[in-house]
Amino acid sequence: MIMDLFEFDKNEKTIISPLGLKTTYDFIIGSDEAGRGPASGGVWAGAVCFFNDVDKNLFKKLNDSKKLSPKIREELFDLIIQNSFYSIKSVDVETIEKINILNASLLAMKLAVKEVIDKLKTKNILTLVDGNKLIKDFPHPQKYIIKGDMLSANIAGASILAKVSRDNYMLEIDKQFPQYDWKNNKGYLTKKHIEAIKKYGICKYHRKSFLKNILKGARNNSDAV
Repeated sequence: MIMDLFEFDKNEKTIISPLGLKTTYDFIIGSDEAGRGPASGGVWAGAVCFFNDVDKNLFKKLNDSKKLSPKIREELFDLIIQNSFYSIKSVDVETIEKINILNASLLAMKLAVKEVIDKLKTKNILTLVDGNKLIKDFPHPQKYIIKGDMLSANIAGASILAKVSRDNYMLEIDKQFPQYDWKNNKGYLTKKHIEAIKKYGICKYHRKSFLKNILKGARNNSDAV
């Protein structure tokens, strides 16, 4: 499985156009986000370009972050940052509300990928974007890969960096607002989370656009610290 993920990225380095023209890239960057679905907290993105001489045996457990336990994600997180050019970026709730969650997710990925490109010091790079959308206003070659976190080693690595970083962030803001149980639901609308919103209202970390039906009659604590 792991060899297939790295082999996938190796194969993506060479692109043959419909006219038979061949383009070979020096590096592949994978990018993925975490936090599009929750109703609270920012959205996070990772970008990863594994070193060309990476020891693939270290990454036998590498996979889509959603298919891994928190313990394995944490283990892989450390290995990834030690064996790749990487970046982790986030976009806050205020920006999500201004430009919508899709655009915020793509913006976070754009920021992360740009930082990795700057580290690589070359433009001969192909960026693989998880999902079915391309990064907007992005001047470098890119390609979207549906379910890329299950196919590409670099995208899988990026998904883990984004997921672990966002989960840790949710644990931190849970300390400010423990009534919402973010340490367990990570911002998703579980029954307990919805009941807490109805009882206590919302805070500055909630995405109001995700809560229109729930917010009817609920108290607003958006100025709470």
